[in-house]
This record gives sequence, C-alpha cells and structure tokens, in this order.
Amino acid sequence: MMFKHMRKTFVCFSNNNYLSFCKSNVSFSLFRLQFFSTSSEKQHLANPTLSELLLHKHHFCPEAASQVASALTQPNSPEKYDSILSFLRETGFSNTQLEKILKCRPRLLLANLEKTIKPKIRIFQDFGFSANDIADIITNDPYILCCSLNNRVIPSLSVLTGLLGSSVEVTKVLKISGWFLKYDIEKTLVPNFEYLKNCGVAVEQISWLMYNFPRALCSKPESMMRFVEIIDEMGIDRSSKMFIHALRVLCSMTNETWEQKLRAFQNLGFSKDDIAAAFRKAPQVFITSEEKMKKLNDVLVATGKYDILCIINHPRSLICSIEKRYKPRLQVLGILDSKNLIEDWPSFPELYNTPDKKFFKKYVGPYLNEGGDLCVVKSSFCCER
Repeated sequence: MMFKHMRKTFVCFSNNNYLSFCKSNVSFSLFRLQFFSTSSEKQHLANPTLSELLLHKHHFCPEAASQVASALTQPNSPEKYDSILSFLRETGFSNTQLEKILKCRPRLLLANLEKTIKPKIRIFQDFGFSANDIADIITNDPYILCCSLNNRVIPSLSVLTGLLGSSVEVTKVLKISGWFLKYDIEKTLVPNFEYLKNCGVAVEQISWLMYNFPRALCSKPESMMRFVEIIDEMGIDRSSKMFIHALRVLCSMTNETWEQKLRAFQNLGFSKDDIAAAFRKAPQVFITSEEKMKKLNDVLVATGKYDILCIINHPRSLICSIEKRYKPRLQVLGILDSKNLIEDWPSFPELYNTPDKKFFKKYVGPYLNEGGDLCVVKSSFCCER
C-alpha cells in the first residue's frame, strides 16, 4: 500500500513538473522568438534595402524602385544611397526626374557624392543655370554626371556660352541634347561652326541646326567639308534656307549610306539630274528607305492611273505614309471608279497633298449613302466630318 501511494505521488509530481517544464519551455521559446524578431526588425529598419528606401523614404513608384534595386548587385549602402538622393532632391530634382535618372543610370547611386556629383552641380550653378534648368538638363541626359568635369563639362560649357552668348541659349541646346557636354566640341563644333560661317551660312541657320539637330555639328571637320561639297554639287545655294536642311540630312549618313541612297533612286528610275532636282526640292526625302520607295511605286502603278514619273516630279510624295495616306485614298477612288461615280481621278499632287478633311469632303462624304465598301473605308480618315 505504501509503495502504491508513493508511486502515485511520484507520478503526480512528475506530471506537474513535466507540465511546468513544458510551459516554461514554451514561454522561453516565445520570449526568444519575440526578442530575436524584435531585434531583427529593428536592425532591418535601421538598414533598409534599396528598394524599401526608394519606396518609403523617397516615394518612388514600385516599378521604378524594383527596377533600380535589381540593377545594383553590390551590398546595400543605405546611407550612401540616401545622401545622393537627398542631395539631388534638395538641389531641385523632382520625384519623377529622380525616377527617370535612376532607371536610366542606376549605377549613379554608386558614385562619389563629394567628388563626382556635387562639383558638376556647382559648375552649372556658377555658369548661371537655374535649379530647374539643371534638373531638366541632367534628367534628359544623366550621363552628364559621369563625364569628366575638367576635360568635358567645363570646356564645353565655356565654348557653348561663347558661341551662343548666354546660359539661356545654352540651356535651350542642352535641354534638347546633352551631347555637347560628352564630347570634345572644341575639336568638332567650334571648327564646324566657323567653317559654315565662312561658307556664307547665316549664324541663325547654324544655331537652328544646333537647337534641332545638335549632333550634326559634331561631325568631323573633314566630313563637314565633304557635306558642303556635295550640297554645292547638287545646286543648293549656301544662302538658301534649304542648305541647312540638306546639311542635316547628310550629317545623318555615312559615305556608304549616301552612295546606297543614290543607287536606290537610280534603281527606281531617277536620272542624275532627277536626283539633284529632288535634293534641291526636298532633301529630307533622302532619309526614306529604299523599301518604302519601291512599295510606293508598286502601289501607284497598280492603280493604272499613276506611275514613277509622278514620284520623280513630286519627290515630297515620298514623305507621306503609304498605310495612312495613300492606301485609304486609293481604296476610296477604286470603289468610286467601280461604281462609275468618278469621272476624273485627282491629279497626283491632289492625291498625296490634300488634307484629310478636304479629301474626305470631296471624295467620300457625297457618296456615303451608297453604303457598302465606302462606309468601311470611312474610318481610315481622321477627319470624316
């Protein structure tokens, strides 16, 4: 009896201790989990990932934050990232601009703020650029912040200011393209500018080229001389406003591309005189691809109403869209012809040069009550009133 009682007591004691031990163990585990979770959370808050920093402190959109963060594989340096972002924001950059800059050049966050970024911002300020202008210029071409300050940025700003006269004019050029700050323009822009002036080209025309096609003036000086020779051979006067448009076209091509373009026109049926005449009338048509030239000729010839002479006599016709201009109009004329509703097809200039609204009013509107195919092609015109 005594043995049974002792055994029962021992079992009860053991059970109570086991339960106490379990409760104690669970409490300790929960405490340990809570402690380490809290510590980890505090550490995480103190060292946020780049994505979290961009999202929560600098208010980037999720897409931009993810794109920038995924592009940087180096260990996180939140203090460095934050100092660069904060400085740019204080300088005048908006959230949208910072997103655009870093999506384009995420490695900018790895740059040295004191040695790379701040000195360039200060130079822009010293040259008289406003905070908004600086932000706009760099947003358009973030690579400017990575260029050499002494070998590129300062010399280029000095040259541009000297040529254009003020930071206002320089700003206009740089907002279009930061190209001038990335290359040695003293070896290209300056001699080209002076050469064109000596050729009799008005400064206003040269400035127009800088504002609208800035890279053109950064061609090699020997190439610029060759371009002028070609324009002279084509018969465009240097004082003509068409001269600068011709120069812009040639500056966009290599020697090989220009020769290929000439062969393409010859293959289409243009004589050398026809090519020169086309260049004088509309040099921009020489940017047209050979494929488009052939396709337009095929589309016109298929009507039985127009031929290659139409293109030769009216080279500007090559600029118009085949899908949006020629095909809808030729389809309408074909339908009207099949219904005997048209006596005379329009002249070629009227076909390609008439505004949509006027063409629609004359050739589509009066016959819509005929229904059928005309109603189908109605949607092809942007001005069907």
